[in-house]
Amino acid sequence: MLQAYKYRMYPNREQVASLMQHIHACRFVYNSSLEQKIRAYEQEGQKLSCFDLNARLPALKEEHPWLKEVNSQSLQSANKNLDNAFTRFFREKKGFPRFKSKKNPVQSFQVPQHYAVDFERNRIKLPKLGEITAVFHRTFTGTMKYATVSVTSTGKWFVSILVDDGAATPEPTPFTLATTLGIDVGLTDFATLSTGEKVENPRYLKKSLKRLKVLQRRVSRKKKGSKNRKKAIQKLARCYEKVANQRNDFLHNLSFRVVSENQAIAVESLNVAGMQKNHCLAQSISDVSWGTFFTILEYKCLKYGKTLLKIGQFEPSSKICNCCGYMNRNLKLSDREWTCPDCGIVHDRDINAAINIKKFALQDQNLVGVV
Repeated sequence: MLQAYKYRMYPNREQVASLMQHIHACRFVYNSSLEQKIRAYEQEGQKLSCFDLNARLPALKEEHPWLKEVNSQSLQSANKNLDNAFTRFFREKKGFPRFKSKKNPVQSFQVPQHYAVDFERNRIKLPKLGEITAVFHRTFTGTMKYATVSVTSTGKWFVSILVDDGAATPEPTPFTLATTLGIDVGLTDFATLSTGEKVENPRYLKKSLKRLKVLQRRVSRKKKGSKNRKKAIQKLARCYEKVANQRNDFLHNLSFRVVSENQAIAVESLNVAGMQKNHCLAQSISDVSWGTFFTILEYKCLKYGKTLLKIGQFEPSSKICNCCGYMNRNLKLSDREWTCPDCGIVHDRDINAAINIKKFALQDQNLVGVV
């Protein structure tokens, strides 16, 4: 079973310069290889493989000697990532690979092998970089695959190590109606559970917007290229980073609790990208991070042997009475409560939807995915 462990690194000034050189070199090789692939296909109708791109690296190093100071396997990993990007593009028919920019908030490069970790001394040794101080707050056992070194826009360095612990993926635990939980996500409440519990939407971005606007105005008023502008950009980046950390902490805590307390979780598949095209709700939908929440749920279910059931996005979960099955075709989005004319039960819209999502997921004909 593969699992990634992320640690904070504290390189000195010389090491920071070398790390940034690796990042710039990998980005340069990636962009150069992408240009070569596009040109070869347009002019000659030829598709360059990862092997062909790696074979062109020696000539690229002769043309740009500073590339020789960088770990060669990291440069080859950049070509491998490009090849994987094209594979995903042809498989999914969307997301053509784009050129990497040095203005991206997170920059990274990979080290496939020949690195060592010392838990006792809190050091990690990287090829052509030497030993770098790191905080190993937890240890691991297994075969180390590759390490990914990254830096955030606030100047924090991290290393993520992919480890194969040799253990098999746990078998899914059998589940019943009583051990299955239905989740209906929303904007007013982040999630409504089929048990009747409602999880409040924290709205971290909305709470920080006033401060973010002040910091953004300070950045725009500074002279481009000045040191004061760089300081203002750092303050703005730290504020954005705090919002992201708060949101990730909330999502991880909620997903862990949900997975730990139930044997199966039923959710509704959503077209989040399509919903964000509504300019009135785009910011709120981005702030709530439904897609990230479902992704975290998916890998945690795999890790702990639980089952994630997905139903279609067009199932009428809000309009059907969960007691008698009556469909209220006249239900509007503004109606938060409605009374069933057949059985007379007053339904909370979100709780009723969560219960129906749970029932729909246990019927095979309604499933669109099982993890």
